[in-house]
Formats: sequence, structure tokens, C-alpha cells
Amino acid sequence: MRFSLFYFADDSTQPSADRYELLLEGARYADAHGFTAVWTPERHFHAFGGLYPNSAVTGAAVAAVTERVAVRAGSVVAPLHHPIRIAEDWAVVDNLSGGRVGVSFASGWHAVDFAFNPGGYADRTRITIETLEQVRRLWRGEEVSVVTGVGEEQRVRIFPPPVQPELPVWLTSSGSVETFRRAGALGVGVLTNLLSQSVDELARKIKEYRAELAGRPGDVAVMLHTHLGPTTDAVREALTAYVRSSVGLHLGSSAGSARDVDPAALGRKGVEFMTRRAVKRFFDEAGLLGELDVAAERVRRLAAIGVDEIACLIDFGLETSAVLGSLDQLGKLLDSGDR
Repeated sequence: MRFSLFYFADDSTQPSADRYELLLEGARYADAHGFTAVWTPERHFHAFGGLYPNSAVTGAAVAAVTERVAVRAGSVVAPLHHPIRIAEDWAVVDNLSGGRVGVSFASGWHAVDFAFNPGGYADRTRITIETLEQVRRLWRGEEVSVVTGVGEEQRVRIFPPPVQPELPVWLTSSGSVETFRRAGALGVGVLTNLLSQSVDELARKIKEYRAELAGRPGDVAVMLHTHLGPTTDAVREALTAYVRSSVGLHLGSSAGSARDVDPAALGRKGVEFMTRRAVKRFFDEAGLLGELDVAAERVRRLAAIGVDEIACLIDFGLETSAVLGSLDQLGKLLDSGDR
């Protein structure tokens, strides 16, 4: 089993000079202790994840302070961008890192994010696949047709040429089996999580994915909220606050979500009930939280169903010093033989 670090949250109370301390110090730790990758996301217009509006920019920062660890987008929201822009940005990071980048492509789900490309929202799944395939062609050095500012058709290729001849690619899935099948058919990896699916459900989807791969190499990375060590009140309180702050993002029609559940309609008690239930599930199944032996057993179970990598989401509201101090426990898990 491989282990990587995954970032998504935001602590807007941090002084501006300290906002990226966890990202950069965590990346240095991952680089020095045998972790596979550092993933940073793309998020817009919301404090939840608001430190990460452009994964290529944060990826370049990670590349500058590391030497070995892979630098990955988890994820690029493909319908928001021109494929050439994605390919150019990540080719730069590939050069800066000496050939260590990888990109997971997501279709997006939050309607407000599509302020960048309102027309892409309805057909975002198709656009994501087309973008992924075009980026791969550009990465290989192929030319694509564009229309210039004077209406003429022109063939172009990207510069700088990337270091890697092939771009490592994943397709992001929140749990749709169709996305797993599509990734298998394309021969790319899957980046997923346990937020809205059980381990048993994930196992069935991985089987579907492997069947579509038809013997080709595949890769399944699962993001898990992670903090190893005694389950203190501080850990539980931080996770509770994190979940509560994300309810509006994930459910709220008032925040522009495609989903039709408005947290205001749930009321305070409804939101608190959902929060408590989610926190319990993180501790019981959907996270690496608590003592090392419990986490090791969860890793073994995921390995048994075909998971290749655990992307450890470490930034969910704890003090930076507490998170960095807990990474040695995560390093012990990596070194324990549960790879």
C-alpha cells in the first residue's frame, strides 16, 4: 500500500504568513519519509478549501521544496479550463519537479464554480473526458487545431515540452460506478473517497473498474481523513467543526450546489444531526483516525479490496503544529509493512 498526503481544507483564521505552512512543511516531511505523493485540489469561492484555487500553482510550490515525492492535482476541474491551459501549466510543473507530476480530472459539481464557464455545467461529464484525452495528446507532443483571434485555423503544440513522455492520469469519482467504469475503459486511475460510499460498495466498484481495464495496469487512490494518535477532544472537535463548515458547500442550494438540499431548511438540529453522524462514520469506517493498530487494520481491509494508495487528508482544522507532530505516527504506519 502506498501513502500520500492530501490537502483540501482552509483555516482562514491563520495569519497570512502561515496559511501555507502545513502544505509546505507536510510536503517536506512526505519527501523525506517515503510518501508517494502530495495532492492539492482546485476550489473556488468558498472558505472551505479556499487556499487552493489552482492546483498547478500549489503544485509548483510543492515541487520547489521537494526532490522525490510526486506532485499531483487532486483534482483539476476540467470543464472550467481550456485543455491547452491545463497542459501548459502542468508541463511547467513537470519541468520544475524533474518529471514528478500527475493529474486527476474532475467534472465538478458546484454550480458557482462554473462562473468560469457557465455553458460547461450541463455537459460537464462529456467535457471532462474530452479534456482529459486532449491533454494527454498535447502532453505527448501532438498538435491540436485552434482558431486564432482573426478566425483562422492553426495547429499548435504546448511548450515547454514536459519531462515525462506520458502524463499519469486519474479520474475523480465521488462514488458513481459509471465513473469507475469510464476510468477503466480509458485505462486511467481512479481517485475516490469514502464520504458517500461504504467499503463494501467501493469493493464492488473496484471490481467493475478492473473488469473494464481488461488486464491493463490500473490504480485506485482513496482519500481518507487522517490523524493518528490518541482520540483527543481536540481531534473530535476539529473534525466536527470541519464537517459542520462543509455542510453548506456539499448540500446547500443557497451556495450554488446542484443538489437540492438547503441546510437552512434542515434547521440547526438537522445540521447537527448530520454532522454527528458524519463524524461517527469518519471514526468508524471512513477515516484513519485514532490509534495506530486500528488504522493498520483499516489499511489491510482497503488493500484486500484492491486499493493501491491512501491519500491522507491531514488538514481539517487542527493546529498546524499538532498535524505536523502527528506525521511520525503516519510514518510508522507506512513503515509497518502495510504498504
